[in-house]
Amino acid sequence: MDLHYEVHGNGKPIVLVHSGGADLRDWSYLVPLLAEHFCVIAFDGRGAGRSPSPAQPPNYVEDLLSLLDHLDISRAAIVGHSMGGRIATEFAIHYPERVSELIVIAPALSGFPYSEEMQTYMLGVSAAAPDIEKMIELCIEPPSYEITRNRAERELMVQMLRHHFERTFTWATFDSVWPEPPAMDRLQDISARTLFIIGDHELTDNQQVGEQFRRVPGIRFATIAGADHMVTLTHPEELSLHITPFVKE
Repeated sequence: MDLHYEVHGNGKPIVLVHSGGADLRDWSYLVPLLAEHFCVIAFDGRGAGRSPSPAQPPNYVEDLLSLLDHLDISRAAIVGHSMGGRIATEFAIHYPERVSELIVIAPALSGFPYSEEMQTYMLGVSAAAPDIEKMIELCIEPPSYEITRNRAERELMVQMLRHHFERTFTWATFDSVWPEPPAMDRLQDISARTLFIIGDHELTDNQQVGEQFRRVPGIRFATIAGADHMVTLTHPEELSLHITPFVKE
């Protein structure tokens, strides 16, 4: 296993998959709360944090499987934030026997028709390269980062983004491998107990992704008031209050 990971606490395993533009520090404030009840595994995805940069198009779903196999974990609760939610969702579809619970926090979704506004935003951030400070400024400009921008957690968010952008300049490829068909076409196939969490200060696209997730059998939804896309940094206590009883059931 060449990915960097950390293990905290004891009990039922729960694996945390961080968002794009971040690393395992995405979970800095949530890990101690969950580790009071579970064995919590947080890791740096390929090209993030202290994990190696991709030498070829990475398969993030298979990376997650390799991590579970390396740790000899047959079944775990999987928690994914943003892009990590996309990975977690794909994993639950393709390896249902390995997932006891699926918790997605403002997830991305493969196959979802993101708006022209969202695509323009993403292209604008990329076009600002190699000016990292400008890339960060554009990245956190949307309303979905307004709460975190004005709190002390802004510093950690910016640190992760700066580290991420610096790392991407060393990547050999920006391509990645994803399962087919896309997850949006197979949400009804998810068999794991599923919880969808989102802040109430989110972009329309991310809210509409939540509407797609209503096709997951028996899914539960939770909205966290006063939270934006970086709810993991600003509202860890509220997240723990939703996740802990759900995984314990």
